[in-house]
Amino acid sequence: MRTLPAVLTLALALVAPAAARAQETHWLIVSGLGGEPEYRDLFRDWGTRLATVARSQGSWVRYLGERPDEDARIDAAPRKEGLEAVFDSLGTATEAGDEVVVVLIGHGSADDGGARINLPGPDLSDGDFSELLSRLEGRRIVFVNTASASGEYVRTLSGPGRVVLTATRSSGERNQTRFGGFFVEALEGGTADADKDGRVSVLEAFLYARRETLRTYETDNKLATEHALLDDNADGRGSEEPSPTAEDGGMAATFYLARTGTAAVVTDPALAPLVAERERLERRIAELRPLKDSMEPAEYERQLEELLLELALVNRRLQGGGA
Repeated sequence: MRTLPAVLTLALALVAPAAARAQETHWLIVSGLGGEPEYRDLFRDWGTRLATVARSQGSWVRYLGERPDEDARIDAAPRKEGLEAVFDSLGTATEAGDEVVVVLIGHGSADDGGARINLPGPDLSDGDFSELLSRLEGRRIVFVNTASASGEYVRTLSGPGRVVLTATRSSGERNQTRFGGFFVEALEGGTADADKDGRVSVLEAFLYARRETLRTYETDNKLATEHALLDDNADGRGSEEPSPTAEDGGMAATFYLARTGTAAVVTDPALAPLVAERERLERRIAELRPLKDSMEPAEYERQLEELLLELALVNRRLQGGGA
């Protein structure tokens, strides 16, 4: 067993200024066909607000939406060939360990050919997005489908290193969804920051959006026609009530989409690697905890103690401005 000085030496090495480059986050926001003006305006509102949040984090953002000629914030129309080009660009611009967030907004549909998002020209199905994501091997993926009839995306896109969120739990939930608006709201101003650490994780955003969605149905005295799912353990089933210690939720709890206050985007090059190291250690701890029952108690405690000690040292250096 390592002595405490040995553990301290390892921890200090991990947080040295020469640590690996900070992970980069890239966003692709796709707002599909709205049809009626009411929905076209709604989807544009969600998409532009989400793009604003992502850009405020210093992230690379590509926003595809209807009528880009009418809104300078929209980069291009959401056509199949444009989406394929963006994924090719992401494959070139990112490397293993980088984070890619894909958010679909719009109307969904489903039949024997798969679950689709409605776009100008050919629609794209869950199978199409599975192929596109295969071009990003080794990246950490968050895929959020806020459309109706989106539940099938959980089964199709689930995999190691991926967090998949859908507004519905099946292809049969085909009514217009509310989840997307609350997902965007969750990231604005740290609204969903439940643990008050200045960061909003995927899990916090999901739980906030799910809770607020169900609340509105109760307020309207209506039966809920959508039940959101989150999958991050690669089993393709998804959970309606994930948590850091449940089957789903551990990875989502350590994937951060928005930072506010003292945790806002880091511009100091000396601190960026420390922030990346802190989040790497948090992920390691989240991955270890579900293994507790399958490990020897002493080995579990040893590994957890080492990770917690390393994390404490990183936090101390961050609080000291990197010193």
